[in-house]
Amino acid sequence: MAQHFLLSAKARTLSLAKVFRMGEDAAYGVFCDMRWHDNDGEPICPRCGCAEAYHISTRRKFKCVGCHHQFSVTSGTIFASRKLSFTDLLAAIVLFVNGAKGMSALQASRDLDVQYKTAFVLFHKLREAMERELEGVKLDGVVEMDGAYFGGHIRPENRKEDRKDRRLAQHQTGKRQCVVVMRERGGRTLPFVVRREGDAVPMVRDHVSTLSTIHADEASSWDDLHAGWQTWRINHSLAYSEDGACTNQAESYFSRLRRMEVGTHHHIAGPYLKSYAGEAAWREDNRRVDNGGQAMKLVFGAMSSRQSRNWTGYWQRAA
Repeated sequence: MAQHFLLSAKARTLSLAKVFRMGEDAAYGVFCDMRWHDNDGEPICPRCGCAEAYHISTRRKFKCVGCHHQFSVTSGTIFASRKLSFTDLLAAIVLFVNGAKGMSALQASRDLDVQYKTAFVLFHKLREAMERELEGVKLDGVVEMDGAYFGGHIRPENRKEDRKDRRLAQHQTGKRQCVVVMRERGGRTLPFVVRREGDAVPMVRDHVSTLSTIHADEASSWDDLHAGWQTWRINHSLAYSEDGACTNQAESYFSRLRRMEVGTHHHIAGPYLKSYAGEAAWREDNRRVDNGGQAMKLVFGAMSSRQSRNWTGYWQRAA
């Protein structure tokens, strides 16, 4: 039997011990290399784009020769106004990518000895960077689609005679949302949060090529797909895969997201469901990348992203 990738030595190329041994200067160099990779880690002014800047010796800042703007390696990025050291920041990213089913902010706050609020906002900034990698992606080839519902938990009554069928619409809280995933075989994963499964059909027109072949289940929500794409359907009450039609890759994504919700985070509030869905998609797309490669890819994505407007000043309600 073949060994699972996460059990192999190839999956482990970066450890927390290595991060803390490299020291603050080396960790700082990693962020510089990721921010200005096209200039060999040398600073480029974020305001005017000038490649000539000199180091301010008293602190880790630069001053542009052209416009005299002072900036740091995290200025204008998703880590703007950060207070953590670069070593702790890199360690947090390694912890985050090491969790195959996600990493809770509470556990990270204990591992890094920071406040829960710090870990919570930092991880959501990383999820925002993950989501931005999916912007403008268009799927092609064989695309699997499916939907699953999350949130809106209803606590059952104590006595049996007082309990109601929580599957019925009249007994729902109204907070339950549907995550619809479009997954290209051997390619990218695109999740969307909608009210009902059928609401995702217009999104298919924007994100799936008309020459693609779509695989979906027998739900009536997907009947409209036959008008624009070659569509294969599979009846899951009879088989999971039949005559080449299946949605197993989409089900694999939902398996990871469900375990993130139940086993790691225990509860995902409705406004944040899209962020967690994007995180699960990123983890699925990079499941065969070693943890060091995942960490560097996430650092690069975060340093390439603009400052977060949703999470800057979150706990001060400034956003």
